[in-house]
Amino acid sequence: MNFPHHLTGLRNLEIENFKEIFKLAEVYKKKILNKTPFERKLKDKSVINLFFEDSTRTRTSFELAEKKLGMDVVNFSSSGSSLSKGESFLDTLKNIGSMKFDYIVIRSQESGTPAVCIKHTASKVINAGDGINEHPTQGLLDLFTLIEEFGSLKNLKVCIVGNISHSRVALSDIFALRKFNANVSVCGPLSFIPACIEGLGVDVYINIDEAVKNNDVLIVLRVQTERDAVSLLPSLNEYSKHYGINSDRLNLNPGIKIMHPGPVNINVEIDHKAAVSENSLIFDQVTNGLAVKCALFELMNEL
Repeated sequence: MNFPHHLTGLRNLEIENFKEIFKLAEVYKKKILNKTPFERKLKDKSVINLFFEDSTRTRTSFELAEKKLGMDVVNFSSSGSSLSKGESFLDTLKNIGSMKFDYIVIRSQESGTPAVCIKHTASKVINAGDGINEHPTQGLLDLFTLIEEFGSLKNLKVCIVGNISHSRVALSDIFALRKFNANVSVCGPLSFIPACIEGLGVDVYINIDEAVKNNDVLIVLRVQTERDAVSLLPSLNEYSKHYGINSDRLNLNPGIKIMHPGPVNINVEIDHKAAVSENSLIFDQVTNGLAVKCALFELMNEL
């Protein structure tokens, strides 16, 4: 099987690899929904979750997938580690490598960190989000969710709304959706739209109402205050007024589906009513994230 040894991004993942993951994720989702006990297929494996950024959905779903599959799991954060005493990241990584973990799952503020893990350890590395580069498991669960809902991605009209410049989710989604011949666009204030993004094969909307009317799906992104995104806006209230998703905007296209990678800034990029409406696939994404991660671990284990 031509499955990658590591998962650092979706840019170079083959179509057949996506299909393998989604086929197995369907099996795992049925087990999750039916509360069927899992076979502990990775009971002789170990994994360390290196999270250098805060996380709820990604970290929890990785840990739950790992434990359901029977792995020995270690959770690591920089707080409380020797990093706080001055140890370098590279020395920390070399020490972790010496413990011979089978898998490293890493999330970092710095783009390219998974490649450093690959270089300095013998573990299989999964990128749980690196800087403003990629978030491949989010991209996988987003596509899996869309395939469940629509059956096919070909010619599906998907608009990614919001803080594109700071978003690793946007990049992974764009790379993956384009591989499946979806029609991808982005929407946001010009300060949130990277220069030359059209080079990735996407269209650009400035008017959110037009984006709602002309698309099947909106993937709504968080305004990332921790990356100083607010400095690019007049105010959060102005952003919500001009780009926030609410019931009035959903009425422009009652059949449109709404997704969000979380965490959600309620009443900034989306209001509560829209987030829990029949249009929303947000909580389906969370369940699907667990199924996708279980499938990914199993496929990587077979290498």
